[in-house]
Amino acid sequence: MASKTLMYAVSLLLLVSGAFVCEATLSPTFYDVICPKAAAAIRNIVRTAVSRERRMAASLVRLHFHDCFVQGCDGSVLLDETATIRSEKFSFANNNSIRGFNVIDEAKRAVEKLCPQKFSCADIIALAARDATVAVGGPTWTVKLGRRDSTTANRALADRDIPNSFHDLPVLIARFAAKGLNTREMVALSGSHTLGQSRCISFRARLYGGNGTNIDPNFARMRRRGCPPAGGGGDFNLAPLDLVTPNSFDNNYFRNLQQRKGLLNSDQVLFNWSFGSDRQHRYLTTSKGRRFLLQNLLQPMVKMGDISPLTGINGIIRAAWCCSALN
Repeated sequence: MASKTLMYAVSLLLLVSGAFVCEATLSPTFYDVICPKAAAAIRNIVRTAVSRERRMAASLVRLHFHDCFVQGCDGSVLLDETATIRSEKFSFANNNSIRGFNVIDEAKRAVEKLCPQKFSCADIIALAARDATVAVGGPTWTVKLGRRDSTTANRALADRDIPNSFHDLPVLIARFAAKGLNTREMVALSGSHTLGQSRCISFRARLYGGNGTNIDPNFARMRRRGCPPAGGGGDFNLAPLDLVTPNSFDNNYFRNLQQRKGLLNSDQVLFNWSFGSDRQHRYLTTSKGRRFLLQNLLQPMVKMGDISPLTGINGIIRAAWCCSALN
């Protein structure tokens, strides 16, 4: 009888424990006991990388965004092509464009020294995006942690779900809505385009498309100097997304849109959506717009980081000293 009671108690304990693991949620304190020094190590690496190249801040934020929009925030964007994995690095939105992998790998090597096979690559991406934003004067937010890494990538899903520079407003709204992000949150997240650069191939159609009512002619002429018509080369020539202050986190991106000087079609169409005159005014006001943008960016960044994470017994912690391969 005692033996049966003991077996029942053990079974119940396993059942409860299993339920707890399966229902694990993200928490900002997830590594406080098992790897308390990792976050500081990642932050230092990101700061050094951004100090070497300011553009890296935008690249790391974009890496987080492109990871979360495919299968959720699971580090799938980092995986290299293999016989069984079709890497998302070669998707339409990422090929010859997405970058920052070296910074993530450097951070992975650092945390592996501190706590081997405890800290996921997916969590490194999430922290790196926040730390990179702060490094260029942007806001900070609480990053919830505890994601685990995927064992596969999905290039087809990347092609289907990641918004690109050619999309018009209805497509953008639909793609963000599919990830649980509303239009107001989409506009706030687009404010991250105050940083970074884009390739000629991504904005050429806007310069030569004949849509003169939606682009400032002087701006178009200036950008054509570094972006010849199709067939003229220069596909990978870069231009800043923010015409005025491309290396600082501020609201000039929205002021550019007001003047029809958005570099990408997917940026300019946002201004054509009337997201409320009061909100629009507050984004554009020089003295208060930056503060209002920073305040409105926090919740969408946290919400994006919550998209379908792998937790508990799902996924793995990649054990390699780089995040591009499985264990």
